[in-house]
Amino acid sequence: MFKNYLKIAIRNLLKKKVYSFINIFGLGVGMACCVLIFMFVQEELSYDNYHEKGDRIYRVIHGSTQEGVEESEATNDFWVWGNAPVGPALKRDFPEIEKVVQFSGRADILLSIGDITQQEEGILFMDSTAFEVFSWELLQGDPKTALAAPYSVVLTESTAKKYFGDANALGQSIKGSEVAGRANAGEYTVTGILADVPSNSHFKFNLLISLNTFRQTRAEVFDDWGYADTYTYLLVNEQFDQAAFQEKIPDFIQRGNTDTEESNYMIRLEPLKDVYLRSDAQRQPGQTGSLSNIYVFSIIGIFILVIAIINFMNLSTARSMERAKEVGIRKSIGAGRKSLIFQFLGESLIIVLLAALVGFALVSVSIPLINELTAKEFQLASLINWQTIPVVLATIVIIGLLAGSYPALVLSSFRPVSILKGINNSNARGVNLRKTLVVFQFSLSIALIAGTMIVYSQMALLLDQDMGFDKEQMVVLDYNYDGDVTNVSASIKNEMEAIPGVSSVAFSRSVPGSHFPAAYTTLEMADGEMVGQAQPIFQVGLDFIDHYGLELVAGRSYSRDFPSDSTQALVINEAAARQYGYANPEDIIGKKFDQWGRAGEVIGVVKDFNYISLHASIEPLTLPFEAYASRYVSVKLTGEDIPATLAGLEGVWNQLVPHRPFIYSFLDEDFNQQYQSDFRFRKIFTTFSILAILIASLGLLGLATYTAEQRTKEIGIRKVMGANVGNIVGLLSKDFVKLILIAILVSTPVSWYAMNLWLEGFAYQVSIQWWVFLVAGVGSIIIALMTISFQSIKAALMNPVKSLKSE
Repeated sequence: MFKNYLKIAIRNLLKKKVYSFINIFGLGVGMACCVLIFMFVQEELSYDNYHEKGDRIYRVIHGSTQEGVEESEATNDFWVWGNAPVGPALKRDFPEIEKVVQFSGRADILLSIGDITQQEEGILFMDSTAFEVFSWELLQGDPKTALAAPYSVVLTESTAKKYFGDANALGQSIKGSEVAGRANAGEYTVTGILADVPSNSHFKFNLLISLNTFRQTRAEVFDDWGYADTYTYLLVNEQFDQAAFQEKIPDFIQRGNTDTEESNYMIRLEPLKDVYLRSDAQRQPGQTGSLSNIYVFSIIGIFILVIAIINFMNLSTARSMERAKEVGIRKSIGAGRKSLIFQFLGESLIIVLLAALVGFALVSVSIPLINELTAKEFQLASLINWQTIPVVLATIVIIGLLAGSYPALVLSSFRPVSILKGINNSNARGVNLRKTLVVFQFSLSIALIAGTMIVYSQMALLLDQDMGFDKEQMVVLDYNYDGDVTNVSASIKNEMEAIPGVSSVAFSRSVPGSHFPAAYTTLEMADGEMVGQAQPIFQVGLDFIDHYGLELVAGRSYSRDFPSDSTQALVINEAAARQYGYANPEDIIGKKFDQWGRAGEVIGVVKDFNYISLHASIEPLTLPFEAYASRYVSVKLTGEDIPATLAGLEGVWNQLVPHRPFIYSFLDEDFNQQYQSDFRFRKIFTTFSILAILIASLGLLGLATYTAEQRTKEIGIRKVMGANVGNIVGLLSKDFVKLILIAILVSTPVSWYAMNLWLEGFAYQVSIQWWVFLVAGVGSIIIALMTISFQSIKAALMNPVKSLKSE
C-alpha cells in the first residue's frame, strides 16, 4: 500500500511539472528564508550567553532624578558609564555581592614592539577580578594575577599574533604611549594571552591593561563620585533578589555619596541577559542590538513561509477537481476516508521533504550573502547538530501536515456517486478559500512593499538631514591626545592651511559622532541662583566653531582679541540655554558659569546641531575652549584634487610629528557609522521583502496557469465569437485585480501601524504619507499583471480549434 501511494505521488509530481516546480521551489525558498532569519535571530538572542555565571551577573547604570520626582517615576536617561567608587561601596554594604569587576571606557594607545608602531584600538583598563566573573578563556598566564600589577597587559590571541607572530608573547615587553587621563607612557609586560572574545559579546577588546595602571596614574579618580569613566559589573550570589536590592539603594546612596543632595544621584541594576537587547542606557561599552528588529525579521520570516504554504494550498485545492474522479473510483472500490487522507498527507510530506532539500541547498549557497548582509559570521555546520536535526524534522512534518491538511480533507470528503456523475459541490468552497488566501497573501506583500519604501525614506533622512554643521570634505586626523602633537599644533595648523586644497584647520577633543565627556556645570539662573547640571561637553580649539560652520544665535565665538577666553569664557548650545531656563538665548549672555575648575561668563550660544545620531534628540552641550586636551585635527578641504591634498597633509605630519602614524578618516563616513545597524536592517528587510513578493508572484502564476487551463473551452468560444487578445487577458486578470484591491484595503492600516512603531526608535523621523500605500498597491497590481499576463496572452493566442477540441 505504501509503495502504491509513493508511486502515485511521484507520477503526479512528474505529470504536472509546472505545479510541482512552483510548489517545491516556492516552499523551498520560503523554508530557506525562514532558516536564514532564524540563524540571525538566534545569533542576536545568544549574546553573552557564553558566560557560565551569566544569570548572576548584573551591571550598574547611573542616573539622576528631577526635583520632587520619585525614583520609580524618573524619566531621566541612565548611563552605563559612571563613577568608580560605587563598585567598592556596593561590595562593602551588600553581602549578596560576591565580586565586583570594573573597567574604563574604551581607549586607544600607540604601541611599539621592535620596528612595529601602531595605534591599537579597543583597549580597556580591566579589574583583576575579570576572570572570576566573565567566562573568558585565558590560554596563558594566571587568571588571579594576570591583571593585578600596574603595567600588566593581557593580549587577545589575534593581537598577540599580530605583534609577535608565532613567538611566545608571554613575558614580553611592549612600549605604550600615554593614555590621556589614565596612564603614563611606559613599558607594559604581557602577563596573559586570552582567547579572542566570542562574537556574540556586547563589548569586545583587543587587549586588557590592568586597572591598577589607571589607579596608579590617577588615584583620586577612584574616590570621586562625580567623575565618570568606569563601567561596573557585579557577580551576586544564588539568593539575590533584584527587587529587594533596589529598595535598599536610596539608603545606600545617602550613606555613601556626599554629593547626593546636589545631583539627586541614583543607580539601578541591569541583568546581563538584558544588556544587549533590552537596555536603554546611554554610553554603552560596546554594540547593542534591537529587539524590535528581531520582531520585524521574525514576522517577515513567518510571512514568507505562510505565503509559500498558501501557494501550496491554493494550487492543491485548485487542482482537486483533476483528482476527483480518482477519489470517486477509490471510494467506490472500498477505500476509506482515513486511507485517502493518509495518502494525500503523504504526498504533501513528500513535496515538503523535497522542498526542504531545495531549501537546504539554498541556505548552503546563501551563507556568504547573509554574512555580508548582517556583518556576522554564520557557519552551515552550526545548523547540523543533535539539537537542530529533531527541530528540522518536526518542522517538515508540521509544514507538511499544515499545508496538506485542507486539500486532504477536501479531496477525501468527495462523494463517489456525485463525483462520477461530474457533480462537485465543494468547488465553490474551494474557490472562496483560494480568494481568501490570495487576499491574505497579497496583503502581506503590499505591507512589505510599503514597509520597504518607508525604511528607505527614513534612511534617506538620516543621510540628507541638515545636521547643523559642515561634515562634507572634512578630514579628521586622530593623534590620541599626544602631547608632542599639541606642542606643535600652531605649526601644524599653519603648514596645513598653506597646502592647496585646504580651507581651514581646527583642533578639538571631540568631533561630531565621536566620544565626548560629560561635566557637572554650574550656571547662573535669571534670579541669580547658581544651579548645576550634568551635561555633555565638546572641548574645542579657538577656531572650531567657525571651522565647522556652527551658527551663532547670540553673543560671539572665541577670539584671539580676548585672551581671557581661554580660561574665563564659555560657549553653549540653545538646548543648554533652555536647560537653565533661558528661552531667549540672548538672556544667558554674560551669566556666570563654573565647570571643571574654570569660572567666568557665557559669551555665546550656537544654534543646536546634531552632534550625535538622529536616533536621539539634541542634548544640552557646552563647548569650552581647551588648547591642551585635544585629540583630533579637523581639516576642511576645498574638494580640489583630494589625493594630492591628502599627500600634502601626510607630508606635513611626517615632518612635524614623525613618531605619530598618519591616521585619517572622512567625517561624513565616520558619522554615518552610527547608522550601520540601520543600513543593515534596510538591506535585510528589502532582501527578504523581495523574496516574499517573488514567492507570492510564483503562486499567482500557478493559479493563473490553472485558471487558463480550466477555461480553455470558454476562451476558444469567446475567440470564435470575436473576442480579441485584450478581451481575453482582461477576462483572466480582472478577478485577481479585484482581490488585490481588497488586499490594499486590508494591508494599509496594519502596515501603517507597524511602521509607526518602528519609526519610534528615531528622534527624527519621516511622516508616513498616504501615497506610499497607493504606490505599494499599484506596484503589487503591476507585479500581479506582469505575472498573469504571460499565461493570459498565451491562452489568448491559442488556436480556438485546439481549445474546443480539448478535454
